[in-house]
Amino acid sequence: MLVLLAAIFVLHIACIIILLTATIDNAWWIVTAGNMPTDIWARWIFVNNSWHSVDFPSTYPQSYLQAVQASSVLACIFSIIGIFVFVAQLFTLAKGQRFLISGVFQFFACLCIMIAASIYTDQFHNDEKNLGSYGHCFILAWIAFALTFLSSVIYFVLRKKTAE
Repeated sequence: MLVLLAAIFVLHIACIIILLTATIDNAWWIVTAGNMPTDIWARWIFVNNSWHSVDFPSTYPQSYLQAVQASSVLACIFSIIGIFVFVAQLFTLAKGQRFLISGVFQFFACLCIMIAASIYTDQFHNDEKNLGSYGHCFILAWIAFALTFLSSVIYFVLRKKTAE
């Protein structure tokens, strides 16, 4: 049982790291010509051997961008709260109880990152498909969706047992 709990804890930490990387790093979209990555916070250009932040193009729908930003940040917050709730439930749950509250927080994180990645897919770079491609942070966001969903299902199924 201890190995299972350690594996679940490591999975949850991996989810948090992937969510934070997808939210913070600067590669949701990569423009092929000119090496100009775009994240959900700014667009970056490489000039004179250093990176500079530039404003988004006027074609960016700001309300959708703010929704992507908010959903990504909420996913990180829900997942971090979920790990603390999981540790608290390890010590306070009665035998036979399920880790439902931890599962709910992970499920909320799953929904938030799915919303962020879905909005980004639907609303951004539709007219730039031949100019670039999705970057590693966008891919990490979808991987985080799958892992947080798996983690939430594990929490919903998992019951606390006594140490033997």
